[in-house]
Amino acid sequence: MITTRDYNSADWADVDRIYQEGIKTGLATFETEPKAQADFETKSVKNSALVATDGKRILGWAILWPVSDRCAYRGVAEVSVYIGEEARGKGVGKLLLNALIKRSEELGFWTLQAGIFEDNFGSQALHKSCGFRHIGTRERIGKLHDNWRNNMIWERRSTTVGGD
Repeated sequence: MITTRDYNSADWADVDRIYQEGIKTGLATFETEPKAQADFETKSVKNSALVATDGKRILGWAILWPVSDRCAYRGVAEVSVYIGEEARGKGVGKLLLNALIKRSEELGFWTLQAGIFEDNFGSQALHKSCGFRHIGTRERIGKLHDNWRNNMIWERRSTTVGGD
């Protein structure tokens, strides 16, 4: 049985491995080098990191990142969801993203956003299945391996937080 739980520092080696697998696809991120553990743990939204596990190993992870330090955006976060190669297509992403949505609402976030490459159809389908909608595309927003890439913006508005 696959479950989610809070990330802890002992999970870092698996989180890093899964992130590197995502980098290698060329579909998941503009980054070409893995994050430092300290950045992962201190620059993300506190208490937001989750991992999916089958009881023996970590299959994927999800986390929230602040989008701005401006007061007006205090309830807006960016999501990251990464699934290990061996666990893709098995519902792990949906389990993690739904758990992250729940956690985001517990933390007071009213809007979640995701930047997804146009050719990452799996991520688009995942986010759509969890209530995100495509709200626009940033054209030629950045280069990956010397190629300009478009980045689609997907957004989910909470039905329980920020409705006042």
